[in-house]
Amino acid sequence: MATMNVSLPSDMVEFVEQEVSQGGYGSSSEVVREALRLLRHEKAQQAEKLAILRREISIGVEAANAGRFSKKSVSDILDEVMLESPRK
Repeated sequence: MATMNVSLPSDMVEFVEQEVSQGGYGSSSEVVREALRLLRHEKAQQAEKLAILRREISIGVEAANAGRFSKKSVSDILDEVMLESPRK
């Protein structure tokens, strides 16, 4: 496994040390690896959301160019989206 030295602010060092001392991780490297896995996952989710948004915009532009418009108001559409989206 490759080695990398990283500089962290003191509050992050304290957090890493706390995670290790509480037994959740065996070493500071494990904490950093987990953080990077989470960051990678979050970035993949963002990329997926962006791809979906681009696809939906493309569909809307194509429909508009073909003269197909919705009779729904922005408020109606927002209400539908809010009902469909899972609550966190």
